This record gives sequence, C-alpha cells and structure tokens, in this order.
Amino acid sequence: MLPRTLPAMMAVSWLVLVLELPAIGSPAQEVERVVLNDGYQIVGKVLAEKPDAIFLDVGYDVIKVPRDQILRRGAPEETAPESVNVAANATSPSDGFFEIRTLRPRPVNELVNQYGEAVISIETPSGIGSGFIINPDGFAVTNHHVIEGETRISAILYQRTSSGWRRRKIDDVRIVAVNPFLDLALLKLPAQDGLKLEHVVLGTLDDLDAGDGTFAVGNPLGLERSVSQGILSTLNRNFDGLVYLQTDAAINPGNSGGPLFNLRGEVIGVTNMKASQGDNLGFAIPINYVKDFLRNRDAFAYDKDNPNSGYRYLDPPRRRRAEPPAAAQQAASGAESPARTSSE
Repeated sequence: MLPRTLPAMMAVSWLVLVLELPAIGSPAQEVERVVLNDGYQIVGKVLAEKPDAIFLDVGYDVIKVPRDQILRRGAPEETAPESVNVAANATSPSDGFFEIRTLRPRPVNELVNQYGEAVISIETPSGIGSGFIINPDGFAVTNHHVIEGETRISAILYQRTSSGWRRRKIDDVRIVAVNPFLDLALLKLPAQDGLKLEHVVLGTLDDLDAGDGTFAVGNPLGLERSVSQGILSTLNRNFDGLVYLQTDAAINPGNSGGPLFNLRGEVIGVTNMKASQGDNLGFAIPINYVKDFLRNRDAFAYDKDNPNSGYRYLDPPRRRRAEPPAAAQQAASGAESPARTSSE
C-alpha cells in the first residue's frame, strides 16, 4: 500500500470540510443571489450560515463570504438594480428619466471628482442655492424655496478641464414642476451646443443605518463647490409630519437643494435646512420622497400664471360659536357647567 502524500491528505481534509458544512449550517441549502458592497454578485447554494460569514457552493468550489461585505441577499432570479424608466420616449444613456444603480464604495475624493460636475449652483435675483442634474437631458432637482416666486433663474456648471474647473453660466432655466409641501422643484436647463452634461445616480435608504458615512456638495454662503463629510445621525427625524434624514455633515445657507451622498456616490437626500441654534444638525429630504416627486412630476407641473401651482388642502370649516362644543351645548340648554362645583 502506497503512503498517503500531502496533496492527497489535503484533498481528503477539504472533502470532509465540505461534507460537514451542511450539518452545521442551514439544512435548506437554498440558492441565493448575494450582492456585495462593491457591486459584485455571487449566486450559489447556501451550505452554512455563521454569525460572521456564510458559505456558498458555486458548483465547483465553496466560498466563504464575510457578512460585513454583504449588501443584500435575494432570490437567484433577482436582476441587478434597475434604471427606472418613467419617460416612455427616454433616449438618454441612463435609459430613464433618472438612474438607480448600486455603486461600489470609493474614497470621497474620487466620488467628488466623478460626480462633482453634476452638482450646480442655482442663481436668482434674490439669492443662490444648489442643485444637481439627474439625467443627460438637463433636468435638475433643487429646493422649492430656492426658486419660489422667481422667474429669472440661472444655473452655474462646473466643468473639469486640463487646467482645473471652469464655470459656465446657463440662463433661462425653466421651472418644470414644484412641490412646496416637500420643498422640491424640478428644473430644465436649455440645451447647449457641444455641452455634455454629467448626472448623478439616485440611491436607496434600504441598506442605510444611523452611523453610515455621508458627504454633501454645494455652495454654502456662496462658497462654490464646497464638500463636507459626516455621518447619518438618524434616518427618521420628524418635522411637521414629514420625515427627514439628519446628518452632522456641515449644512449652511446655500447648500439648499444640493445632494447628500452616501459613500458609494449615490444621492440619498436633498439638503434643505439646518438647526439655527445648534452645530452639526443638518437635515435632508429622503430620496424616497424625491423619487415619488419625479415619477409623478406631471401632477406637480408648474404653471407660470399660478406661482402656487401644485395641490393644497382645504381649510376645515369653522364653528359658528367660539366656545368648545361641550360648552356651546350646555349654554344652549341652560344647564350648569359640570367643570366646577361649589365645594371647589
């Protein structure tokens, strides 16, 4: 009988390990699609699940995937994140009115260099704000309060050249839709010969948690192309019946309408306010609200003859008497109010 060689012993050990994995893991051995943080995907049969990792059988090998590298898991039929097409005749490279993709994490300086051209300044006779381009056709998002009551709107683009950044001013920017209740506005930059517009990618809140990194790009106090970095303080801060993202990234007047990015370069919110008597308390409109506004933009179409276009709630009917309903009833019947007795 020949002595067992080292490669043979390793092969036997590996076979034993593979055979033992199902016994210590999930017996179901379901096939899943695992999407990693860097955008790569793995499809395989789940052999075992550990607190810090899962083991996938991909047909010819077993792969250990650390849980902290997993973005999400789903059925094998699940396709890559789609680009939402809400314009039937869309011909832009993004194949839709706005683009949704899962990007891979990168350093903030790389993300700023790539998506910085999509962040613009919005100038009106009464002030300055920020905005961002959402598709190559020149549609851009900003805050409603940035352009409220204005008819002369300009956009400042910042284009990268071999010698640095170059400013380019575009006049006659058109208001397409407004939602004053969400503080959102959709603008359209007029077409320019020889100008290629960069645009952002919209993200999701599904995989975000408090403590995740963020960064904002805008024009605080007129300081163009300023970048501030922080974390998400909470995803559900309530103000006046609406939910906002709270971040400690520096937000100041002039940032209004600019994008709040995650550390993959996806827009997760629109910055619109800060706490005036506190530091590092900035707030942004969640991207879910923005997507709903863009999908239903026809319902919020701007009418130049009606600056308050959009919808509004009717005021509730007023009572004929100023007293509360119970007191009014008692006064009408002549009964004494039970609120106080003589012994009191």
